Amino acid sequence: PYSSLLDQRPGKNLQRAPDSFNCKKFFQQCGLTKKSPAEVKKVFGILDNDASGFIEEEELKFFLQRFNPGARVLTEKETKAFMSAADDDSDGMIGADEFQAMVLS
Repeated sequence: PYSSLLDQRPGKNLQRAPDSFNCKKFFQQCGLTKKSPAEVKKVFGILDNDASGFIEEEELKFFLQRFNPGARVLTEKETKAFMSAADDDSDGMIGADEFQAMVLS
């Protein structure tokens, strides 16, 4: 569903063993780091499954599956690391600006 927004579809190398996911590496490998802020916000909107304006921990667990339906669910450790990498204001959610800052940094 995101093929038009990604330079490269995430491959199986990003779905390997539990606790091996690295969000920064993922963004680089699929080309998101080279996208415009507007394109990154479009991706955020797709990841914000409940359209709350935030990506919550429950939505983050299914992050890889939003890019590739056959992908695994993120482990609790990966989910918490991802949240902590992006949640600048420590409110337990990732806002659009926080997501954009993390992807494009």
